[in-house]
Amino acid sequence: MPTLQTDPRSGGVKKSSGVNVLPIVGETWAKIRDDSNHEVDWLIASFDGKSKTDITVVASGSGGVEGCSSSLPENCACYGGMRLSSGRFVTFYYVGEGTPIMQRGRASMFKNGETSLGSSFQTRENQLNFKTLDPVGEGVFNAMEGCDREVDMSPGLKESGI
Repeated sequence: MPTLQTDPRSGGVKKSSGVNVLPIVGETWAKIRDDSNHEVDWLIASFDGKSKTDITVVASGSGGVEGCSSSLPENCACYGGMRLSSGRFVTFYYVGEGTPIMQRGRASMFKNGETSLGSSFQTRENQLNFKTLDPVGEGVFNAMEGCDREVDMSPGLKESGI
């Protein structure tokens, strides 16, 4: 599992965000990205049951932004992605009003694989022994490749509001 540097300037303490994005998330995203598939154009992923680290698909379907926004959970933090009618792909992070505070914090760390003290980069030495920063691919959004941007999601949102 990749590790994160809390402060690349000082070497910091390596710490993993601990997120475990289950394979079903990547598999569902691949269906959404498949141009020949018309059954699924959005997904919502969140914590698997009572797990604090496993992220799985909790809902998916068709209907675009409207279908996705009407399926948002109110008592948990979630991540998602969708195909817009233009053929572009976007991600979102949504926290329902009833989400416990600890889950809110944990979920925000997992979004891009960040720790609360640093960003999702690790150092490596190149051939000349200079340290460079590389992104660490362990965040939930890293499982949803090929997205144009993150959008603000809310219940009842329509594609015209993006």
